[in-house]
Amino acid sequence: TALCWVPCQNGGSCAFPGRCACPPGWTGRACQTDVDECASQSHGCSQLCVNTAGSYHCTCRDGFTLAANDKECQPLVPVPDMDTFSQAGPSSEMKEEMNDLRSRVEALEQKLQLVLAPFHNLMPTAPEDVGTDPISRLSHSLQQLDRIDSLSEQISFLEERLETCKCLEKA
Repeated sequence: TALCWVPCQNGGSCAFPGRCACPPGWTGRACQTDVDECASQSHGCSQLCVNTAGSYHCTCRDGFTLAANDKECQPLVPVPDMDTFSQAGPSSEMKEEMNDLRSRVEALEQKLQLVLAPFHNLMPTAPEDVGTDPISRLSHSLQQLDRIDSLSEQISFLEERLETCKCLEKA
């Protein structure tokens, strides 16, 4: 292996006597000098280039935001005014989704009735025995589980709607 009398810096390695092989962003005999990537046009930033030690990054002027590729700038989307929403818009969408949720809950309840129908036929007729009968307890447990599933689904759905509302409030 080659020997370098001056140790290589910034991640460089000794390539041949007295000369270091430098990683991207560094130059010089011992990789001691930062390359100013912003000095040439090869950086690819669409607006502003900021040189950093061993690297660089792109930024944008006011009113713009950096795109996903970290090079292009795109205009900041103006937040729409609440007045621009038609009053019927969000509320009619909300009503439609509430009706959809209601119909889904009704469908779940119908399915539950179909599942429990055979158990109801096996249940004793005397009301005082209902609580202790194993079939009755199973039926009751199934109803509770179904209610929990249904409520869980409703809560998730309403949480999503709440997030949308919060976004509209911020706007």
